[in-house]
Amino acid sequence: MGSETQASTSSNAFSFISKSWREVRDSADADFQLMRNRANSFKNLATSFDRELENFLNSATPFPVPAIKSSTPTEIDFVKKLQPKISEFRRVYSGPEISKRVLEKWGPRARIKIDLSAIRNAIVSEVDDEREGSGIIEFDRGKGGKVRFTEFWGERVEGQGQGHFREWEPIRALKTRLREFDRKRYSSVDDIFGGFKSSDFVDKLKSSLKAICKEPQESKEVPPLDATELLAYLVRQSGPFLDQLGVKRDICDKIVESLCSKRKDHLLSRSLSAGETSIVESDNINDELDLRIASVLQSTGHHYEGGFWTDFAKNDPTDNKRHVAIVTTASLPWMTGTAVNPLFRAAYLARSAQQNVTLLVPWLCKSDQELVYPNHVTFGSPEEQENYIRNWLEERVGFKADFKISFYPGKFSKERRSIIPTGDTSQFIPSRDADIAILEEPEHLNWYHHGRSWTDKFNHVVGVVHTNYLEYIKREKNGALQAFFVKHINNWVTRAYCHKVLRLSAATQDLPKSVICNVHGVNPKFLKIGDKVAAEREQGQQAFSKGAYFLGKMVWAKGYRELIDLLAKHKKDLDGFYLDVFGNGEDAQEVQSTARNLDLNLNFQKGRDHADDSLHGYKVFINPSVSDVLCTATAEALAMGKFVICADHPSNEFFRLFPNCLTYKSSEDFVARVKEALENEPHPLTPEQRYNLSWEAATHRFIEFSELEKLLNDDKDDAKLSRSNGKMIKKSVSMPSLSEMFDGGLAFAHYCLTGNEFLRLCTGAVPGTRDYDKQHCKDLNLLPPRVENPIYGW
Repeated sequence: MGSETQASTSSNAFSFISKSWREVRDSADADFQLMRNRANSFKNLATSFDRELENFLNSATPFPVPAIKSSTPTEIDFVKKLQPKISEFRRVYSGPEISKRVLEKWGPRARIKIDLSAIRNAIVSEVDDEREGSGIIEFDRGKGGKVRFTEFWGERVEGQGQGHFREWEPIRALKTRLREFDRKRYSSVDDIFGGFKSSDFVDKLKSSLKAICKEPQESKEVPPLDATELLAYLVRQSGPFLDQLGVKRDICDKIVESLCSKRKDHLLSRSLSAGETSIVESDNINDELDLRIASVLQSTGHHYEGGFWTDFAKNDPTDNKRHVAIVTTASLPWMTGTAVNPLFRAAYLARSAQQNVTLLVPWLCKSDQELVYPNHVTFGSPEEQENYIRNWLEERVGFKADFKISFYPGKFSKERRSIIPTGDTSQFIPSRDADIAILEEPEHLNWYHHGRSWTDKFNHVVGVVHTNYLEYIKREKNGALQAFFVKHINNWVTRAYCHKVLRLSAATQDLPKSVICNVHGVNPKFLKIGDKVAAEREQGQQAFSKGAYFLGKMVWAKGYRELIDLLAKHKKDLDGFYLDVFGNGEDAQEVQSTARNLDLNLNFQKGRDHADDSLHGYKVFINPSVSDVLCTATAEALAMGKFVICADHPSNEFFRLFPNCLTYKSSEDFVARVKEALENEPHPLTPEQRYNLSWEAATHRFIEFSELEKLLNDDKDDAKLSRSNGKMIKKSVSMPSLSEMFDGGLAFAHYCLTGNEFLRLCTGAVPGTRDYDKQHCKDLNLLPPRVENPIYGW
């Protein structure tokens, strides 16, 4: 409709101009013809008058001289005086100046105030043609100038002096029609664009014009990626695939660094010579590569909208608080690391009041509770177990922890001695709270996970690795083969379901996206015990009245094998050395029987809480275990101010910072460390050492290394920014990621495989764990599991 209106308007405009031009041309022709007629009439009049004068004079000359002489003198004088005047009149009116003088009567000096240059040029060209054909010459203007065409467009106004003219009627008509045409043209434009006045059309049009008409300094060309940069980016994005093939991540990092260093040197030399700021200011090779690619993509106007697997329907917190969901694989009263440490983490994260926290723990049917929980403790409802957990926690932290506790269905596996989640665990976190997820033991939670991908539902997923499963599996039958498959399965699930992985120590498997950091603290109760011991020693009292002890679950993998081997080998060297052992477990009878057969000085007692008063008097804690990732009992013993004797192993790397930690590399070193500890007194903890053991410090380390600091501080733009050529460049959002596509493909493949019950059973899953059963529905007030949907969750 708009195009038809514009075409009609254009047609009317051309028709109007053509008609006006014809009228002006006809009028000009008539005026010129009148001028020529008037000039000719003046010429004819002058010629006729000149002829009459000649006849008069000629008729007077034949008179005889006497007659003339006899004439009166008055008549002769009159003729003599009249003759020069007539000659002058004749000369003037017969010359070319007559035309100029005649035309001066109509020669205007006023100027038309509208722009008629196009019409004037056309008319002038025609007038020139007619002038050449009719023989009209240019008239002088007094100073050698020529009469301009615009001087023919008016008439002199009488009595107003020189230069005052009034417009001719054709010109006034032409101006009136032009003004009417101009008014109609603007009214048509208003009709066309009037509908856009209340919309953002004009703003978008301005933005587009600004983008097209950029300043020269903003439109500097960004050099394209060269071969080395493309190869470096391909190697880095292929990290997951290479990792599955056994190529270590360090090798990939070195290749990327080598490729980028050459490009960095080239850019640095060029920027220094040009005096410009370059993106090579960063010391991080990966950041430099990301920002380089982001700058190229930004210069091309490309914007990445997401990958094939990407789910954009994630939680977008509208309030000022973030939502953190902590999912773990065990719960109190089972006194294991994955039950205790996530509980403290939830309490201290909620204490900061910067985020809402939910702790999601497994719920076991009563038959499984009897197998797992000590002293035959059972619960009839989730509310009853929640009260038990909160009371236990508040007795130890000394403050009321404001966080939510939820339950998901789980089953206990006797073969694996662990709890296996049933169904889709992620569905027990409402979508409105699905913001940040912390998976305690992510490999364990996702071995048989069949449901929605964690990274699709949550904005940020952090995995915390607690257990060195490969070390335990190697001790079983066909352990090496099983460990090979478990290693790659762990890589698979952590890669697919986590954005960041935290390993408590280097004793764990090297997983994708992982960093090493101890994010665990000790129960504040142990720090108070340490303060009490330090105060007693300052007062000169004997704080430690007992020797050495060992505490841990009584299974061979928890260090009992190493302990018995050391004591049996150096039985004579440690003659008179007695060790008290506290613990319960599946291998208790076998461990005690082996110790008795070897006649070792071990005093076995039932397991108890490490904070029990009966353990305060011991001076030395011995822990020879090399299967632990980060032994909580070792940290608790250091917090109480005791000596700790442990192996020189990656799991104990964090404890080496404390002077009371005595490590050994051989069995002979073990004997020397035992004697050293028994003969000396432990060093008191400094304030810094005490803080490093606390949960406050552990929470700070967790927020820093898990990359939650930006999220918890309401940093909406979590992608890193860098300045290049005076512009801010945002990375990660505008770049397509092969890594994300690979992770999404892994998650989808895992979902398909875990949906097959036969494959689940072949890999050791507990039967019936793909969906929760009727008893779980009854205990947790759940709806019966729905019929399997092959694309559920995707």
